[in-house]
Amino acid sequence: MSISTIIKSIQDIMRQDSGVDGDAQRIGQLVWMIFLKVFDAKEQEWEILKDEYTPIIPEGLRWRDWAENPEGITGDELIDFVNNRLFKELKEMELDENSDPKAFIVKAVFEDSYNYMKSGTLMRQVINKLNEIDFTTQHDRHLFNDIYETILKDLQSAGKSGEYYTPRALTDFIIECLNPKIGEKVADFACGTGGFLVSALKHIEKDIKTVEDREIFQNTLFGIEKNLFHIFFV
Repeated sequence: MSISTIIKSIQDIMRQDSGVDGDAQRIGQLVWMIFLKVFDAKEQEWEILKDEYTPIIPEGLRWRDWAENPEGITGDELIDFVNNRLFKELKEMELDENSDPKAFIVKAVFEDSYNYMKSGTLMRQVINKLNEIDFTTQHDRHLFNDIYETILKDLQSAGKSGEYYTPRALTDFIIECLNPKIGEKVADFACGTGGFLVSALKHIEKDIKTVEDREIFQNTLFGIEKNLFHIFFV
């Protein structure tokens, strides 16, 4: 099943929930759920690649702990967990100047997010649909940006409030003209869903030959976005 079909199914499920009113709230709901799923996949990767990596999201709150099992918690128990434990603990994370910078991202995402769904049964259906997407692959993570943009374009506020999206063919063409190399840095200070960064990533990645190249590449792309709904997963 394609990602677009899965997202369409998720939208249909959310329309049955009395707490979710319109595409804007459906996007907001999807953002924090997908963020948590992708971040957990990245943390599992970092646990393998980095010695003594300390997970940022506490045990019990990671996607793998409560969402990955299709027969996991549901109904009122799930809503209570999400509202009174997951959101509460991630919003109230105690951070200081010595904290991992990624922890500030996690806290910021949940400080500006909200669980709109009121039915734990429907939320479980959404979670199980999301688990059909393998966000451990860069292809699926990048493809979701296109789907996100498609949903946003249906909103009455899209475009009228200054939100515009550059076609991928155009971002690919511009990056091809710029021709960034390994060791050069690419920055987008209004990155949105990361179209230019994705194109740059694809362009540079084909030149990676060694472990050293990979390490340099990890510090190549930088993006800043005011709107936290524009989540970009590299």
